[in-house]
Amino acid sequence: MTLDTTTIFEPVVDRLGAPYTAETLVLTPDDEGDVFATLVKRPAAGRGSRTRAVLHVHGFSDYFFQKEFAEWWTKRGYDFYALDLRKYGRSLRDHQTPNYVSDLSTYFEEIDQAWERITERDGHTSVIVTAHSTGGLTMPLWADERRPEALSAMVLNSPWFDLQGSTFLRLVGTPVIKQLGSRRPKFHIKRHVSGIYARSLHRDHEGEWEFELDLKPLTSFPVYAGWLKAIREGHDRLHAGLNVPAPVLVLSSDQSHWTVHMTEAAHTADLVLDVTQIRRWATAVGTDVTYKAIAGARHDVVLSLPDVRAHAYDVIGRWLTAWVE
Repeated sequence: MTLDTTTIFEPVVDRLGAPYTAETLVLTPDDEGDVFATLVKRPAAGRGSRTRAVLHVHGFSDYFFQKEFAEWWTKRGYDFYALDLRKYGRSLRDHQTPNYVSDLSTYFEEIDQAWERITERDGHTSVIVTAHSTGGLTMPLWADERRPEALSAMVLNSPWFDLQGSTFLRLVGTPVIKQLGSRRPKFHIKRHVSGIYARSLHRDHEGEWEFELDLKPLTSFPVYAGWLKAIREGHDRLHAGLNVPAPVLVLSSDQSHWTVHMTEAAHTADLVLDVTQIRRWATAVGTDVTYKAIAGARHDVVLSLPDVRAHAYDVIGRWLTAWVE
């Protein structure tokens, strides 16, 4: 049975355990059937916040599990919300192609629903958006188009601002990607994923973090031509210049490293994106942008080694004090 988008599901205790709750958002069905997103919440320390909140959005082949990150915000007095987008994490259903959309603006539906719950229903008047990797591309596009009044700041953690590889490869490859994505959107683009990055994170391998490998696999999820076309079209919009109506902090590692072996660099560099591209395009997000390279950081900066992520939190905190709070 197809559900109406006005259907309301009451929040339940999340898989992370109390005080985290999870609320199912019903979205417009697509060609694969019913579609859902999930809004996770952790209240601020103490009695919670009446005005201040954070909305976090994950990257590709990812979902929200970063409890330490959430609790850093809640200790600072913010109610913390995280959105598992359609076909990711808690929102993925058996009938769906994991992580797939053909247009990044498709995500605006669940972002809008989450924003309405955070601001209108829960009464927050000052909301900071945080986003990682592909989410760090999607959320500036959304904020540029929607221009939400309650947006007070944006923190982008290794946002995906351009395709990796040489300028020649991007110039030649992009038209092919767009043509293939239009004609055969579910064409599976073969690629080799070593699993080194996820292994460097997961506590059962070489890392310290606990996450569910069926929701964030060691070797990622498949990439399809229609999805990659959507990414390149998002890049085009970013490169033309956005105007996010709030101060923006962009974080990345200070170095990228490409490896198929578990070396020291697997723990101290971005193994996924080219940080020079993040630095290059950071100011395309808006007119009030601060860029900070975090020495020794991983692709997900807040999942870096302890001393590195402590430095990253210090950078975020000092930036908030100076520009936002």
